[in-house]
Amino acid sequence: MRFFLSVSIFRRKNLLFIRSFVIMLLSFLAIQLNFCFSNIPSSIDTLSVDGHFSFTNNEFAANDYGKQFQYLPLAVLHPKSVSDIATTVRHVWELGPSSKLTVAARGHGHSIQGQSQAHQGIVINMESLKTPKMHFEIGDDPYVDVSGGELWIDILKESLKYGLAPKSWTDYLHLTVGGTLSNAGISGQAFKHGPQINNVQQLEVVTGKGEVMTCSDQQNADLFNGVLGGLGQFGIITRARISLEPAVQMVKWIRVLYTDFLTFTRDQEHLISADKTFDYIEGLVIKNRTNLLYNWRSSFNPKYDNEASQFTSEGKTLFCLEVAKYFNPNNIVTTNEEIERMLSELNYIPSTLFMNEVTYVEFVDRVHAAEIKLQAKGLWNVPHPWLNLLVPRSKIDKFADEVFGNILEDTSNGPVLVYPLNKSKWNNRTSAVLPKEDIFYLVAFLSQANPLSTGKDGLQRLLNQNKRVLNFCKEAQLGVKQYLPHYATRDEWRAHFGQRWETFQQRKSAYDPLAILAPGQRIFQKGLLYL
Repeated sequence: MRFFLSVSIFRRKNLLFIRSFVIMLLSFLAIQLNFCFSNIPSSIDTLSVDGHFSFTNNEFAANDYGKQFQYLPLAVLHPKSVSDIATTVRHVWELGPSSKLTVAARGHGHSIQGQSQAHQGIVINMESLKTPKMHFEIGDDPYVDVSGGELWIDILKESLKYGLAPKSWTDYLHLTVGGTLSNAGISGQAFKHGPQINNVQQLEVVTGKGEVMTCSDQQNADLFNGVLGGLGQFGIITRARISLEPAVQMVKWIRVLYTDFLTFTRDQEHLISADKTFDYIEGLVIKNRTNLLYNWRSSFNPKYDNEASQFTSEGKTLFCLEVAKYFNPNNIVTTNEEIERMLSELNYIPSTLFMNEVTYVEFVDRVHAAEIKLQAKGLWNVPHPWLNLLVPRSKIDKFADEVFGNILEDTSNGPVLVYPLNKSKWNNRTSAVLPKEDIFYLVAFLSQANPLSTGKDGLQRLLNQNKRVLNFCKEAQLGVKQYLPHYATRDEWRAHFGQRWETFQQRKSAYDPLAILAPGQRIFQKGLLYL
C-alpha cells in the first residue's frame, strides 16, 4: 500500500512539475514574442525623421484601387524628406534577414492587386514627400525635377506656366511619378514618344540597403534602367527628372466606329506608322451596348450631338478608334486640313464621325472628369479586377476572335481598350517586359464590380472572365505579356521575365538583397538571402 501511495505521490509531483514547466515555457515564449513584436514599433518610433510614423488608423494603407487585397501594415511613414525614407529602409536593412519587416512605397494607391501594401510591415505614404520642390529647366532640352510623390496632374499645372508639358502620359493623371515609372506609364501618346519611363533623364533612388543614389544613363546606369519598370523591386524613386516639350492650348478629339476588327487594326497601324499623324491614338471595344453617346468611358461630348445620338449599335460588337490632334488657335485652319486628310485615309463607318474640341488640360485630365461622375454614383470605390495585356501584332486577330467574340459577353462593367504600340519607342534596357514583335497591342479590361449592377457574385464572375482570357492566351501560345503583372508563383514570374529573369534577379541581389522592398508584388520573399 505504501508502495502504491509513494508511486502516486511521485507521479503527481512529476505531473505538477511538468505542468509548471510547460506554463513557464509558454510564458517565456509569449514574453519573447511580445518583446519581438512590441519592440519593432518602438524601434521604429525612436528613429529620427522629419515627418512622422503612425501606428493606428492605417486602414487606408491596407487598401488600394483593386479592393481585392487588404493587408494592414505595422506602421505608416509620412515622410517630409528623402532622408526619412533612407533612415527607415536602412533601419530595416540593419535588422537583418531574421526580421520579417518589409517596406512598401505607396503613391496614390491605384494598384489593383495589393502591390503597394506590406502586411505587418512599413508603408511609406509617398504623397507626403513634396521635396525637392519642382525645379524647371528652360532651354533647348527642357525638363522638370520633381519629387517621386508628386502627382502628374500637379506637374501639368506647373509646367503649363512655362508653356511646357511632359511628352507622355497615363490616361489618369492623379497618380504619383514614382508609381507610374515603376511600371511604365502608357497612354495614347506612347506610340510616338514611348511610355513615361522613356522620357526620364535622371532619378534619385533609395535602395533596399537605405542608400540614396542618383542614377541616369551615364551614372549608375544599371540601377537607373532596373528601377524604370522594375515594379519597385530595386529602389524607391524619390526624385525624377522628366523631359518636357512645348505645350499646346487646344485639342481636336475624335472618335469613329468600325464593325470589322481587321479594318480597325489596319487603320490603327497605318496611323502609328505614318510620318504625319495624330498626337494620340487609342481604341475601344464596344459589345452589346446602345446609346453610345452617353456610354463613353470619359467626358467625351461630340460637337454634333444630334448626329451622334441617331447612331445605335444594334447589339453588335463595335470597335472605336479614338484619336486627337493638338493645336493652337492660330493654326486652326492647317489643323483642320491635316485632320481631314488623315481621316480620308481611314475606312470607318462614315456616319460615325464624332468630334469634340476641348482645351489641352481637359483632354489629358479627361478620366478625372469621369471619376467625379462615378464617385457621385458610388461606382469609383468598388473592386476593380483589371487585366492588362500586351499582345503581339501577329496574334491580335486570333486573340480578338476568341476573346472579343466568345469570352467577353459585354462591356457594361467597364471599358475594354485596344491599341497598338511601337516597340522601337521603348528602351530595351529597362525592366519592362514586352512581347517579341516590333508592334504589339495593349488590351486592357478595365472592369468594375459594382454590387448594385453585377450582384454579389459580380467580382467572381469578372475574375473568372480574366482567368478564361489568360488560360486561352497560354493554351494558344500567343506570347502575351501582362502589363501591371500579377503572379502567384516564382515559376510564373520566371516565365514572365523569360531571358530577362537572370538580369532581374541579379539586380535584386545588388540593390535589395534581403528582399525588403515592394513585398506586395510577391516576387521575392523576405528572409531569403539574394546575395
